[in-house]
Parts: sequence; structure tokens; C-alpha cells
Amino acid sequence: MRIRSVALISLSVLLLAPLLLGLGAPAHAVTPPAEFGSDYDDPRTPAPKVAVPDTRHCEVQIVRNQFRNFDPYQATYTPPAGCQGPWSKVVLRMHGEVKGVQYDRLGHITIGGVGVFRTSTPEPSADGIAWDVEKDVTSYSPLLRTSQPVVMELGNVVNDTYTGVLDITVTLDFYTTDRHTPAARTADDVLPLQNQTRQDSDLIGTATLPRNTTRLLGEVYVTGSGGGCEEFWDTSAPAETGYSCPDGSPYREVDVSIDGKLAGIALPYPYIYTGGWSNPYSWRPSPAPRAFDIKPLTYDLTPFAGLLTDGKPHEFRVHVDGVPAGQSGWFTVPNLHVWTDAHRAQTTGGLTSYAVSPLAKTDDVSGTPNVAGSDTTNASRNLTISGYVDTSAGRVRTSVQRTLSNVSKHTWEAGETRDTLDANWRDTATTISNGHVERTDLDYGKNGVLTFLPNATIPGGYDVVTDLKIHDTIRTPARTSTETYDGRASWIYGVPRDQRHATGTQTVRFREIGHGCYDHTLTAVNGVYTKDFYRC
Repeated sequence: MRIRSVALISLSVLLLAPLLLGLGAPAHAVTPPAEFGSDYDDPRTPAPKVAVPDTRHCEVQIVRNQFRNFDPYQATYTPPAGCQGPWSKVVLRMHGEVKGVQYDRLGHITIGGVGVFRTSTPEPSADGIAWDVEKDVTSYSPLLRTSQPVVMELGNVVNDTYTGVLDITVTLDFYTTDRHTPAARTADDVLPLQNQTRQDSDLIGTATLPRNTTRLLGEVYVTGSGGGCEEFWDTSAPAETGYSCPDGSPYREVDVSIDGKLAGIALPYPYIYTGGWSNPYSWRPSPAPRAFDIKPLTYDLTPFAGLLTDGKPHEFRVHVDGVPAGQSGWFTVPNLHVWTDAHRAQTTGGLTSYAVSPLAKTDDVSGTPNVAGSDTTNASRNLTISGYVDTSAGRVRTSVQRTLSNVSKHTWEAGETRDTLDANWRDTATTISNGHVERTDLDYGKNGVLTFLPNATIPGGYDVVTDLKIHDTIRTPARTSTETYDGRASWIYGVPRDQRHATGTQTVRFREIGHGCYDHTLTAVNGVYTKDFYRC
């Protein structure tokens, strides 16, 4: 969902104001400005902070840099001498500051070649903003027991026009154990792929697993960005329609193959960065869900584990299904989390059943260049794979089921003066291992409209209006969380920056039930938070 000329503009015109705090009712009145000004409130999200134990902890700084270009930042991580493992919790915390004019940028951190964090940045105000992100990285504890190289990539361009320098600090906080707080249960090893190469949108690499592997989970940090319209893949349409993002059907799927055999399927998340939907004012001050903490896709590959314990390298391929042939534009960083048998030098096993359905997809397409058009997509796919591993504790049987579905209706008027999307994605994963069931149900969607119409009084000016709702739900047997965004923003395109008369109202909310209750809502008007309250 973009206007080609608008997508090339970086905006920074917002107003800073005091925060209204309240619990249902405001503590004091805050009057927002009539429109965005030269600054806006520091970005925040409604999600809860990472829960940490009340134990001694140590901080290790792994990144301190001002990003002005595309040179990666490199350092060396050293485990904290004062908080030797094992640890009960490890938390990555990033603090960022930027001011001036700048695009949203994508960043990524690897430690020992393993991807541990991916993020996007907010677009700044003229006077400057600061923001904070934190992530539970306890699952990477095996990697953090020894010194490792650290690389952060956050490509940026700074010149006379785009003046925003990204000032970034990243730390790892290590929380110790005590008699009430045990060490976290994690994999025994975390591995990157070796000998990585790329073929179009595919990433190919190898991994040599421990000979006593018992369980194998894969994860892939993946985003569409650059490469034609792949940043906007969920609003792509076939080229014959004349739509401005002509990368074909909007369905995308991220597949993992092992030694040429499809082993896992997943739906990518339809991220919106802080310049997205042709309206940066929609994301000031709060971003869309997940924009600051881009989560990896996960795959339970345990049915294949018994076939990979021969001490030889095996090929892993990550493929983005739906990308046009020869088209790049997808960032993929895969990792492997490996559990081993402490009482056996080698485990063995094999597959017992394998059923992967072909993709069932229909596209009802209409439209030709310069006329109204539409693309209604219905897609689904299923996977069920079972296998076993013979361990020192006996035979462990694992069955993995994955069900994907996507329903999308995208319509646009002639000249794309009105562009509408109503889309929903569902990705359900179930693992049954010796009778123990784990299930994760992902349900997310977008429902919105973008209009681009001539301004009634300004020659060459266009009114850009975005009205959008987003939901992001994660269900497991233990908890259910839902993050929502509901916002409307407008501005005038084709006029000097100080004449854009931008306005915007947004409400973001995060709810979680399970072990207790959490419910946090933030509302902002023209860049100023007017409500910040909790219902639980």
C-alpha cells in the first residue's frame, strides 16, 4: 500500500508535549496541538516490559555507535565476570536517539554469527526523539557462555538532506540464580548456518549437528524490504493490472528444506515500518505492532533430528514462496537451537510419516492500467511430519503439524486514488512429543484504506489520508496476547514541509491473559499522548 512518489519522502514534523498519565481517568488535562509541529512525544509501545527475577544482575554493553552509513559496527562480547552462568534470564535492551530528517531504517544484531535481534527505527522529529526496545534473549544463553564477535548492521545515509544520525546503545543484562530462581531451561547449543550463499530470495547454508542431537528447532528472522515492492508484498498485484506494486499475488510463505526435502512452512508477518502506508504520521508516536522488535519465525524440525546425527554437514535452504522469479528483496537469517543427550555419544532415528500438501491458492484478479482493479486471494497449506529419535531415555516420537491460511481482498480505484485492504493471516503449529502437546496459534490482520486526492485549494497538492486497523494475536495453552492499532492520519503532499498540515489520532493496546492479567492502552493526538492507562 504505497504511492510511489510519496514512498520516497522522509517526514519529520511533530510536536513534543507532556504525557497524560491515568488509570481510566486523566490526572490532569492535556490539550494536544491542532496539528503536528516540530516535535512529537518519544515513541512508546503498549506491550509489557520483559519480566525479570529479583536477583543480582550484571550489564554488558555490546553496541555503542552512531550510525551514519552502511558500515557495520563490530565488537567483541565477553561474558560478565560478576554474573557467571547459568543465568535465570538474559535481556537485550536497546536505546536509540535521532533528530532531524531521516527514513525508517532496518537493523540487525548477530553474536557469534547467530541472529539475536532485528528492529526498525522511528522517523525522527526536527528536535529529536529517543526510544527504547527490550527483548528476552534467554534462549541464546548457550551462545553467551564464551566470548563472541558482535556485529550490528543499521544502514543509514546522512547528508545535507537526510540529517538524522542514529545514536544506538545495546546492552545485555544477565540475571543470576538463587534458591528460589532456577537457571533457565534452554537448548544446549545455538548454531548459525555455515557456508551461506544466496539464490534470488533463497538462502542456502549447511550445518553439522552434534552426533547426540535429540531435538531441533529452527528460527528465521525474515522481512521483505527493498527488491521491487517486497517491502509492501501484502498489497502486491499482478503486473497486468497496472497496479504500482506489480510483484504478483500477495501471498508469501517462508519454507525450510533439509537436504532438498521440505521440512517446515510458515507465514511471514506483514510488518509496517514507520514510513509505511504512505503516511509516516500514522506511526507517530507509537509504531505498528512488532515494528521495533521483529520476531523470528519458528519451526520444529525434530522429526528430522535422527537423520542428521551422522557428523556430516547437511544443507538447509530458506525459500520465500511467491516472490517473482529473479527478484530479491528478502532478508533471511536462520538459526538452529539444538538439544543433546548427555548420556549417549550418538543418537539415531528417522521419519515415520510425511505429508505436505501443495499450496492451494486462488487469485480473483480484475483491472487494467489506469482503471479500477482488485485482487482477492484465498490460500492454504498443511504439513504433518512425524519421526523418532532413539535416546538414552528411550525412543522419543515427535509429530509436527502446521496449518497456514491467508484471505486477502485488495481493491483500488482508477489512479489508485482510493486503495483498500482487508487481509487476515492464520498460522497454527502443533507439536506432539511422547504425548506432550505444544500449540501456538498466530492470528493477525489489517483492515484499512488509503486515499490520495487533489487538494481543493492548493494547485499540485494532494490530500493523503490513511485509516487503518491492525490486530496481532498469539495463542498458546498458557496465555493469549493481542496487540491492536487503530489510527487515522492525514497530510498534504506536494507542498513545503511546514505547510503539510498533518494530523493524526492513534490508539494502541496490548492485552494478555494467562498467568495474571495485563491490559495497557495508549492514545495519541497529533503526536502527543493524551491517554496512558491500565485496566488490570
